[in-house]
Amino acid sequence: MARRSFREVLAQERVTLGTWSQIASEEVIDMVGGAGFDFSIIDCEHGAFGIETAERLIRACDANGLAPTVRAPFADPVFIGRALDAGASAVIVPGIATAAQAAAMVAAGRFAPEGSRGACPCVRAGGHFITDWRGYVGLQRAETGVIALVETAQGLADIEGICRTEGLLALLIGPFDLSVSLGFAGDYLHPEVQKAIDRMLEAARAAGLPVIAPVFNPDAAEARKQQARWAEKGVRCFVVGTDKIIMANALRSYCKALL
Repeated sequence: MARRSFREVLAQERVTLGTWSQIASEEVIDMVGGAGFDFSIIDCEHGAFGIETAERLIRACDANGLAPTVRAPFADPVFIGRALDAGASAVIVPGIATAAQAAAMVAAGRFAPEGSRGACPCVRAGGHFITDWRGYVGLQRAETGVIALVETAQGLADIEGICRTEGLLALLIGPFDLSVSLGFAGDYLHPEVQKAIDRMLEAARAAGLPVIAPVFNPDAAEARKQQARWAEKGVRCFVVGTDKIIMANALRSYCKALL
């Protein structure tokens, strides 16, 4: 089964792009892949769907050469295992607040004796019947993983410990939620929020942990500015808008131009 891993995306020495998939549509995934994106984050936190729909969207990612990544609805060890069983190449866990929590989520993505992931020989990630269990375990360990989404004041307080968590695949910074948590009501460009983000970036650099950064604005010129700010700080993996933001902006643009 052809499947692109998120570790492969992170290993690229070029800019890599993804988006959030919040629309439960394989056709939208087709368009994301056709446009040239590298990965899609299937959003089970803010998307109105669960693991059954996520599995279908993972299949669509596989068909389009996208690394299928799933955002869990919350820090749930059972969901992490289910998403990986369904074929996710990585699971993003929102609201990571402590190093201990990050370590528990990494363990949820690994089989015993290293971790706590439930073992089943008949899951989609292994072709539905795994005849070489040891080989499958090694492949899962090498190609899949957990990404910490840090987006709160609590997470910021323990960011150095979180970034040092053994086995963590990457750090995803959540500027909007962070601004809310810090008391700045969505103003993610506020100097105090930017100072907090710089601390996160420094912690990731010190730990040798890759960083994924969001680019919110659907306007191409503003998106380039946001990307440039991150790039100056060493980031080269970006998640752009969401499928809803991109589609809504395109629809508004047509109405503005034609009505």
